[in-house]
Amino acid sequence: MMDNIIFASIPLFVAVDALGTLPIFMSLTHGIKKEKKNKIIYQSMITATCLTIAFILVGKAVFNYLSITVGDFMVAGGIVLFCIAILDIVNPSKVSRVPEGELGVVPLGTPLIAGPAVLTTSLMLIGNVGMIPTIIAVLINVVLAAVVFMFSDIILRFIGDNGTRAFSKIMNLLLCAIAVMMVRKGIIAVINL
Repeated sequence: MMDNIIFASIPLFVAVDALGTLPIFMSLTHGIKKEKKNKIIYQSMITATCLTIAFILVGKAVFNYLSITVGDFMVAGGIVLFCIAILDIVNPSKVSRVPEGELGVVPLGTPLIAGPAVLTTSLMLIGNVGMIPTIIAVLINVVLAAVVFMFSDIILRFIGDNGTRAFSKIMNLLLCAIAVMMVRKGIIAVINL
């Protein structure tokens, strides 16, 4: 079970990309007091966790209802992940200023922590490692993102803006590779039906 949790945590770590999201978090929370910032982080953790677990639990039922196979979803999800990663490598998007009360839910909880990459990766991992290891891996990665956000000032001072951007690009390249793997496995699954 521990091997499955570790196996599931790695692609989810890449998909969450907490260090890549760090500059966006810093710009959104600039000037906000520490207590409010911690509340925003807590909101983002709850939002990301609830959204991802709900998707994990009902995703298969929706697939069955729509007659979509996991292979179909892997191909589609892999293509979407690939596009998201490429767009972020070529032209990282800027997030506009959002009211403080909503920051933890949107954009931090979703789509920055629990976005299409995390949802797609989570659903793919259920087939590979099972539901419990996937949910545990989601929880681990959401907590890791929260820790990164809580220590954002220290991390940015240590690695700097350029280091953060470089790390984000590397994570996006890994996400591209995971996307290609998903498409390959999806095509194999569809062919073997």
